[in-house]
Formats: sequence, structure tokens, C-alpha cells
Amino acid sequence: MNAPLPNPTTAIGATLSLPRLRMAAPVLALGAYFKNTPCLLGEGGAVFGLDVGDLDRPQACAELERVAEALLDHIDCTPMAVAHDLHPDFHSSRLAQLIAQRLGVPALAVQHHHAHVETVLSENGWLTEFDGPALGLALDGVGLGSDGEAWGGELLLTHGARFERLGHLVPLPLAGGDRAAREPWRMAAAVLHRLGRGDEIARRFAAQPSAGRLAQVLERAHLCPLTSSMGRWFDAVAGLLGVCEVMRFEAEAAIALERAAREYGPVTPEAGDWRIDERGRVDLLPLCAHLADDRDPGRGAARFHAGLVEALDVWVARAAETCGTETVALSGGCFLNAIVSSGLRQRLRARGLRVFEALQLSPGDAGLGLGQARVAAMMLAAGAETSMTES
Repeated sequence: MNAPLPNPTTAIGATLSLPRLRMAAPVLALGAYFKNTPCLLGEGGAVFGLDVGDLDRPQACAELERVAEALLDHIDCTPMAVAHDLHPDFHSSRLAQLIAQRLGVPALAVQHHHAHVETVLSENGWLTEFDGPALGLALDGVGLGSDGEAWGGELLLTHGARFERLGHLVPLPLAGGDRAAREPWRMAAAVLHRLGRGDEIARRFAAQPSAGRLAQVLERAHLCPLTSSMGRWFDAVAGLLGVCEVMRFEAEAAIALERAAREYGPVTPEAGDWRIDERGRVDLLPLCAHLADDRDPGRGAARFHAGLVEALDVWVARAAETCGTETVALSGGCFLNAIVSSGLRQRLRARGLRVFEALQLSPGDAGLGLGQARVAAMMLAAGAETSMTES
């Protein structure tokens, strides 16, 4: 028997109609680590719990438990599965295991960027198990990849319960680990190191007490995990241009970089600012080599945006031709950047591609639960134990 979704009540937030969706029973998804928002997906639509916030706070973890139980309390059947992030140490992942064990149903891990892409596709009514494969461009801060690395600049091909990683941004070292996500000067230092200009780090970032030591750390690759994150590339450029060296709030560097580019005005992309290598990786280091010497932050920010949009456009277009699909979903928090989202949308549509973007939901982590639930439901239907494949 098909299970209807509950009416919104306390601890339950927005509803989303998905009229083409048919499910024998709901799937509960416990969402992302940041901006956690659980989701209950069932016949014809989805119901979201209230925004729990980031799971680095005990209060948020407790709130997630309360909201998850509230969603379960308002259905008159047992969900088919409990979906969670691939990272095993997140509170949401551990909670999913506990709930699934209690209910006697599977707990299914879903890769972060696969979920991002499926959120956008589902919200736009594209069901890959029926409508065919689609490309997904997932650009954000971080999500655990199927190889154990930190992903965040991914070009995927999704088809039903599975995905293929077609390519990604060239990885950068995270000098200082998680601190690099809060201190853009560290990502800028990583870029200088990759450009063979590590001897400039201490001078450029003299205001940072650990700048000299960081240059030495970057020489020892085993001390610096890698990330393909688009967010960290934004941070690196903001640090190189002196727009933001240390952030006071989330995404401050990217926001400041976008503002600087908008105030300067649009520019024409420069030849040779980027390349796509034989492994399908987008390399922005040539662009950064120019920006490192640009004394006008606005001009540099505008050039970065122009080059990035051009690179992403060509990257996606080549993949669409190779894979034989005309459908692409733009997902991840970096698409909150209006210059990137509007510029890429216009370019891809001019090529005749069908471009899907977030509608009511955020392109960032707050909407991720929908994609988690969709992938988990398709995994069950396909009898798959994992959603992950590698190209």
C-alpha cells in the first residue's frame, strides 16, 4: 500500500510536491553535516524537518534526534530505509544506524555530491531511473568522496541508483586541515606552492604568524590532505587578491570575491587561463598565476569568475557530447553565486542543453536530504548495496 506523507506539524517544515514519484513506503533521510535538514520522502512528495543547523554542536545533534522522531511519528508505516551521508563519523550517520536497527530496515550511505545532484533533478521532476542519465555539476565546500578524499568540484553522470565521477577540479592541499577552510590565506599559500612560488608565502602573508612554517608544511605532501573543492578554490583566489585572508563567517571569502567582481563589472575570459587535462580535471592554476600578480582585486575577481564560467561550460559540454545526454543539473552551495549560476546557465542553454537548477530548495546542504532519500529509494529498487561507481 502506498503511504501518504504526513501533514506539516511541530518540528516539521516545508513540503514539496513530486507528483510523478511512486513509492511503496517512505524513506527517511538524515541530511548533511552542515545546515542539517532531515527529509521524509514518500508517495508524491517530500516533507522536510526544521533546519537543525550544523552538527558540530551538541544542541543540533539533539535537535536532529527530535526532528527525526517527529517525522517518523507522523507516518502510519515503517520506512523502507534510513539514508545518511557516506561519512561514518557524522552524528547523522550514527543516528541513522541506530534508527534503522530499531526499525529493522537498512541504513544506506549516499555520497554527498550524488545526493546534491539528485536533489536538483528530483525537484525539477527528472527521475533518472525513468527519464535517463543526466550530468550533474556539484560545486561546494566539502563532502566525503567514494575514494576517501575531500570532494567539492565534481562532474558526475547519474543514472538511477548509481553515478560515475567523470572529472573534478584539480585538487589543492589543505595546509592545516580544517583551518584551511576558515583561513583563505592558507589556500592561497597552497596555490603559490603549486605554482613553484612557495618562497613568496612568508612575505605575502606576513600578518599571519604561521605563514613561514606553513610554507615548510606544504613541502611535506603527506601532512596536507587534498581537496577538489570549488569552495577552497574561491578561498585561494580571495587570499591571493587580498580580498579576505581570515573569515569571520561561513563563505565570507567567496561572497567578498563575488562582490568585488560585480562591482568591477564583466570582463572577457583570457585565453590560456584554464585547461582540462587527460583525466577530465579542470586546472585553474594558470589563471591563479596571473591573479597572484594582479594588484587590482576587482579586476582579478572579475577575471576569475569569467575564466571559471568558461571552463565549466566547456567541461560540461564535452561531457554531454561524450555521454550522449542533453540534461545537466547545477548543484551545491557555490551556485548561490549569481555570477557563476547565471553565466553558466546562459552558456549551456545556448548550446541547447537542458539545465536544471534548484527551485524552492537551496542548492546547498539544506536541501540535500531529498537527494539522499531519492538515491536510497533507487538503491532499494535496484537491489544495490552502494550508489558509487568510479570512472
